[in-house]
Amino acid sequence: MNDNISKETTATTPVDNSIYIKMTSGLKMKDYTGYALGDVGSLLVFSLVISLLQKFYTDIFAIGPIAIMIIMTSARLWDAINDPIMGRIIDTSKVGKNGRYRPWLIRMSIPLAISAILMFIKWPGFGDSPDQASTIAYATITYILFGMCYTAVNIPYGSLASVVTTDEGERNKLSIFRSVGSGIGGLPVMIVASFCYANRLDGAGNKILGENGAPIQDMLYNPVIIGVCVLALLSVFAFWGCYKLSKERVKTLPALHIEKGTTKKIIKLLLGNRAFISLSMAAMLLLAAQMFTQSYYLYLFDDYFGKSWMNLVAVACTYAPMVVLMFVTPKLIRKFGKKEICAAGMVLAALSNLLLFILQLPPELYWLFLIFCFLSGIGQTFLVLQIWSLVTDAIDDLEVNTGMREDGTAYAAFMFFRKFGQMIAAIAVNGALIAMNYKYYKGAVQTQSALKVMYNMATLIPAIIFIIAAIILFLWYPLSKKKTIELQSQKAEMLKEMLSNNDTKE
Repeated sequence: MNDNISKETTATTPVDNSIYIKMTSGLKMKDYTGYALGDVGSLLVFSLVISLLQKFYTDIFAIGPIAIMIIMTSARLWDAINDPIMGRIIDTSKVGKNGRYRPWLIRMSIPLAISAILMFIKWPGFGDSPDQASTIAYATITYILFGMCYTAVNIPYGSLASVVTTDEGERNKLSIFRSVGSGIGGLPVMIVASFCYANRLDGAGNKILGENGAPIQDMLYNPVIIGVCVLALLSVFAFWGCYKLSKERVKTLPALHIEKGTTKKIIKLLLGNRAFISLSMAAMLLLAAQMFTQSYYLYLFDDYFGKSWMNLVAVACTYAPMVVLMFVTPKLIRKFGKKEICAAGMVLAALSNLLLFILQLPPELYWLFLIFCFLSGIGQTFLVLQIWSLVTDAIDDLEVNTGMREDGTAYAAFMFFRKFGQMIAAIAVNGALIAMNYKYYKGAVQTQSALKVMYNMATLIPAIIFIIAAIILFLWYPLSKKKTIELQSQKAEMLKEMLSNNDTKE
């Protein structure tokens, strides 16, 4: 915490921690809007990976599920090295007049946009035959490059929450605005996904139907690459807006001397902290379920329901509850607590998907499927809205118990868990495609038995993931409503004592 204290706060008058909090808070709407724009920028490009890249690999690049699993697993193994290094670079970087974290949004936004576009460029010859070595190599390199650029933006952006304000209520509100920003940033890619398909036609111009009676649709390259370029450009403007509208009120100073083994020590403390590790696991599973559904639903809506427009509606059903719940959630938190409402939400999401599995809806009942998507979205929304506030609580818990606070490294570790969630989603999506014997060559038609397996995987897998996340939050995550109140009190006392010591030294 020492390097989170501004020199300006060490006055010669008696110390009052409320004065410090007042000096490092007082957010206005532009601050919340600016902070939200950071996740708008992040999701404009990250949603391309969540929703579009998997099907792009199979249908345009003609890469099989096994190869895709290897690509995405290899990237996550590299992240185990890259993420902690990036976290330490940020924590020990020189603090300029614009702060420690904000400058990274400008430095890396353009490289991130370029790396996103590179993933979707189909060079001549790519995808002409299944599992070409050159196509797989290109996909691997560009996917890893994107992950590195995304880390270099997202870790400093995540760390901003700790230095924008010290007020607990404002941090909760920041978390809500960030989640709203992610919803806004994630929606455009589904618009792209809904308009990049065309019905397969026979020689007479008639629709070709699959074995289940639904029209067969094929992904088109040109709408995809145009949409990707537009979203990548918009992400740069969003990051610029976040940089301009945000402010680092809590001054930070890099450590004067980094002892050997410091990074290893900090990571060990993080992994030994019950609040941090359990929350990271829950967040990992939440992202895994979200990525699985958004990636696999492209196949489900295309092949099973024969209605690609359902992609956009399904995402709207998932994020629409946020519009209402963002206003209701603070009241529910005050009454029940963050942990409690988030765990209950995971139960609702699990039950919604489990009922879809039990009901075995036919393609003509697509509207009922979307209703259950909406119910699942309500359940997910609570954790989505509060996840970043919970992360800050977990870092506070580590600080109170160990006296150490390294936000960049902590967020790097947290983001690695989320990237591990990406790996789980990739394994689940491609494992499900293998289980149904998905045909990914041009002109393929999926069998009726394969489509049945597809439906079962699309509903049962997220149900299992959500119920595990609920169990973790209920039984493992320790910061209940009562514990969180105690934690904030302990942190305030720690801050007061620290400022008193600084005052004495003056």
